[in-house]
Amino acid sequence: MRASGLNWQGLMEQLQDALPYCAVSDQSLAYFKYPKRTLSVNLPVRMDDGQIRVFRGYRTVHSTARGPSMGGVRFKAGLNAHECEVLAAIMTLKAAVADLPLGGAKGGVDVDPAILSPGELEGLTRRYTSELVDLIGKNEDILAPDVGSDAQVMAWILDTYGENTGETVSGVVVGKPIPLGGSYASKDARGRSAALVAGRVLKEHGESLNRARAAVYGFGDVGRKAARTLVAEGALVIAVSDQDGGTFASGGLDLEALAAYREQHGSVQGFATDITADEVIELDVDVLMLAYDYGAVNAGNAHAVRARYLVEATNRAVLPEAERFLKAQGVTILPDLVASIGGLVVNYLEWVQDASNFFWTETEIEEAIDLRVDRAVDGVLEFMRTRQTDMRTAAYAMALNRLHEASVMRGVYP
Repeated sequence: MRASGLNWQGLMEQLQDALPYCAVSDQSLAYFKYPKRTLSVNLPVRMDDGQIRVFRGYRTVHSTARGPSMGGVRFKAGLNAHECEVLAAIMTLKAAVADLPLGGAKGGVDVDPAILSPGELEGLTRRYTSELVDLIGKNEDILAPDVGSDAQVMAWILDTYGENTGETVSGVVVGKPIPLGGSYASKDARGRSAALVAGRVLKEHGESLNRARAAVYGFGDVGRKAARTLVAEGALVIAVSDQDGGTFASGGLDLEALAAYREQHGSVQGFATDITADEVIELDVDVLMLAYDYGAVNAGNAHAVRARYLVEATNRAVLPEAERFLKAQGVTILPDLVASIGGLVVNYLEWVQDASNFFWTETEIEEAIDLRVDRAVDGVLEFMRTRQTDMRTAAYAMALNRLHEASVMRGVYP
């Protein structure tokens, strides 16, 4: 399950498609086309064998026009500045679609976390945080979990920030453990909302998730929750994949038994009929949930896609060159700016709770997430209907309009 590469030019081309539907100026476009800041740092870490190894880390802040930036920290082999810049820009757009007072950011370290011991991962996390400490904060740049990081990593970042600044500032990170100021539904929001958004879009097309056949590419936290929500809505999940391959059952998978099996064996393979991860993408299903990483569907495999609806539960899962082909084939794509905003919404709500030092119950959080996600989906669908365009173009146009409004109000300094 290797993701295909990102391309800034592809993002700009899709934005160009949205411009006829926007009221933007050269000034606001200029702000969007260039990230506010990209930092590259070298991170020496003492490994368990006593040797010093130097890792390369990054942090991009794309925009702060609508508020402080927020974005994930990914520990991933091959991570580079370009990847961070593209994904930070997408976070800016996503926050604008959700109408949140935030900008976009992204960062991390070029490393495979699987090769690190827990102590080495902690050391690397703390070193990375120390290099960023003057540039992050609850009102500046808020860090969140992403590929290769989790609530424990966020806890280390929180502690390191506090040790460097002399104060405990819960809002500098989101996706934290609940005892440290984290929020309910933090792990589940993106997968759950992706499945519910899929149901909304199918309804828009006069269809339903009930008895719909679905496959999930990526059975991590997001994919598991998406699969369970699809089943709860009446769908039949017939295949899932992870980093080692996939498993298939034409009558539907027992997801609870599958989760237990993967916990015990480390992979979904061997649970039912083994297939490859590529074969999961090629299955003849109604809904293909893309929950792994960017570039899952690209120019190399778009011709083999037979699903009628592709859901980007993760950012940039369908690359532009693939999307052009699939749209011509009549495939409906639910873009990341809509399908995966549940994760950003719950991060925002955690940040708000930390700022007020008042925390909501799990039910209240889920209701607040659903309300904001529904509002964003309603807006995009209405834009689509009135302007006769596709969902991604509608989402981009809405985001650019909101960014333009904020940029014009702010003006240019000095």
